[in-house]
Amino acid sequence: MLASTLVVGPRSRMVRHPAAPVLSGVPSMNNPALGDAAKLVGRILLALMFVLGGWSKINGYAGTQAYMASAGVPGILLPLVIVVELIGGLMIIIGFKTRLVALALFAFTIAASVLFHMNWAQPMQQLLFMKNLSVAGGFLVLFAAGAGAYSADRQ
Repeated sequence: MLASTLVVGPRSRMVRHPAAPVLSGVPSMNNPALGDAAKLVGRILLALMFVLGGWSKINGYAGTQAYMASAGVPGILLPLVIVVELIGGLMIIIGFKTRLVALALFAFTIAASVLFHMNWAQPMQQLLFMKNLSVAGGFLVLFAAGAGAYSADRQ
C-alpha cells in the first residue's frame, strides 16, 4: 500500500507525512535474495513441463511421431524436439546460458503452438494455445531478467 499519505496543510499546500508500514515484518519486495529465490523457483516451474515432456516423448516415441505426422510435421524431427525440450529444460533449471536458452524455448513454444494448437473449434486446443502463449511470455521475462544468483550463470 502507500508508504506515505498526502494531506492538505495550511494555505492549501500538500504536505507529506510518513505513515506506518502496512506490511511490517514482511521481507522487502526489493530484497535481492527474495528476487533470486523467486527466479530459481520460477525457472524450475517453467522448465519442468519441458523436461517431463521430453522424457515422455522418449517413452512414447512411436505415438509422438504419429501425432507429429498427423499435424503435418515430419516424425524425423522428433529427436531434435526431445533434445530441445529435455536439454533446454535442464539448462533453464540449472541456469546455464539462461538468456539464450530462454529465447530458444520462446521460439520453440510459439512454433509448437502454431503447428499443433491452432484448431480453435476445439476448446481444449484453444486453451493449450493460450497456455503456450503464457509459457512463451515467461521465457521472455526470463530472457530479460536473467537467471539470478542461484544459477550457473550467476550474473
